Amino acid sequence: MVEESKLFCRAVEGLAREGVYDNYIDAVLHTCDSNKIEPFMAARLISEPIKEKIKKEGQDINLLPSEAQLPFG
Repeated sequence: MVEESKLFCRAVEGLAREGVYDNYIDAVLHTCDSNKIEPFMAARLISEPIKEKIKKEGQDINLLPSEAQLPFG
């Protein structure tokens, strides 16, 4: 299971880094489709950093509620 997770995450990171997909959501869905894995099953394979990136993307496109941000900066 751990090795599957590493391979899955490497595939997703590769697609996102190489610019094949603009975002991690699409990269994960493509990797699921390529490996014939249902997205809900792939959720166990995704690393925390990728989950955080997907969460941020979801907030940016208003699929997820945004967290309050302080106006510092």
